[in-house]
Amino acid sequence: MSRKILLDKIGIAGIETFPVYRSNGGYASVEKALKMQPADIVEEVKKSGLRGRGGAGFPTGLKWSFIDKKSGRPRYLVCNADESEPGTFKDRFLMEKLPHLVLEGMITASIALEANLSFIYVRGEFRWIIKILEKAIVEAKEAGFLGRNILGTGYNLEIVVQTGAGAYICGEETALIESLEGKRGNPRIKPPFPAVSGLYGNPTVVSNVESIAAVPWIVNNGGAEYAKIGVPKSSGTKLISACGNINNPGVYEIELGLPVKDFLFAPEWCGGMKNGKRLKAVVAGGSSVPILPAGLFLKTANGEDRLMSYESLADGGFATGTMLGSGGFIVYDEDQCIVRNTWNFTRFYHHESCGQCSPCREGTGWMERILHNIENGHGKMSDIDLLWDVQKKIEGNTICPLGDAAAWPVAAAIRHFRDEFEWHIKEPKECMVRNFGIAEPAIV
Repeated sequence: MSRKILLDKIGIAGIETFPVYRSNGGYASVEKALKMQPADIVEEVKKSGLRGRGGAGFPTGLKWSFIDKKSGRPRYLVCNADESEPGTFKDRFLMEKLPHLVLEGMITASIALEANLSFIYVRGEFRWIIKILEKAIVEAKEAGFLGRNILGTGYNLEIVVQTGAGAYICGEETALIESLEGKRGNPRIKPPFPAVSGLYGNPTVVSNVESIAAVPWIVNNGGAEYAKIGVPKSSGTKLISACGNINNPGVYEIELGLPVKDFLFAPEWCGGMKNGKRLKAVVAGGSSVPILPAGLFLKTANGEDRLMSYESLADGGFATGTMLGSGGFIVYDEDQCIVRNTWNFTRFYHHESCGQCSPCREGTGWMERILHNIENGHGKMSDIDLLWDVQKKIEGNTICPLGDAAAWPVAAAIRHFRDEFEWHIKEPKECMVRNFGIAEPAIV
């Protein structure tokens, strides 16, 4: 079993309340951070090698170090809790089960950034979680860990929970900031970056829920100790939202570097394929990352065992690799239709496009229509090349990564499962995986 630093207290009764959380070592990082220099806290996070757990994987401490402290303007910390990536539900789990861990991370990170007002921007559908977080804030304030003159140190901090309106685009940090300001959630052109001009034009750091939740352990134990967990360049632990055709769906905390075969088949993790079916494909990091057939997911193109790490999953580029992303681990067995799955993802991205960039606004609609025709028996062979051409015109040509997120799943599906697309066109009344047991050769 992997070491746990986020979910180590998950089984303690009442851990969601302040008294129980506090009696089990909670808020110790706040007490320690208040005695440290803010720059030293940032340095510990840099030493830890912690990478953003929202999907991009950018070094968290480095991101914090960019914040403008010379201008004298107010600084803000924003927790990105707008978890909308299909296949990802680990942030929801953290906020629901361990709200005080998230809050402790927010306070400690705010001290590091010298922020006096911080925000938790929560996905609009998480109504019950908003109440949980607000209750935790009240408890922390009553105990002297929030508000004015925290623990008698003279440091002031208020944390506000802000509800989104259910827009996937607001997971992008500048669109989130726009929404937080009361405007339409359209991504901003960068530069300037939020660290210089973010919320209300002031220096701002936007970090993911899981990233912030890791900060207390790093401050308590030191960045060097955190860096010893996992593997080089992918240090620490990672929460994985596992779902699909597996025996044990759920949220798991793994040490980065765990072999994907172990995670997928070991009984303490996903527990193998449900109903004894064969593995066909995996989406490793949420719907926006490329899908991989079983053979390439378990082994790299060089024949090495693939690991649950940023580098190993990306090995070979998109030709033979994928991304760890947000850790949305979606598993497909031999009965799942890749064409239908890709159409479903594309419908989502078309619906969630903000419409600001024409390649995304128009291209996602084109891809949805083409895939609808192929899936429903009205496709032509030329549609596959047209689909490929459209996704190429979207990728890299939009203000924010939603365009890439829409293009990559389509490109990977065609790259690895083109025969299924061709089958849908040649046999419009049949699905390849339901016809005479025919299945993708890479199944194991």
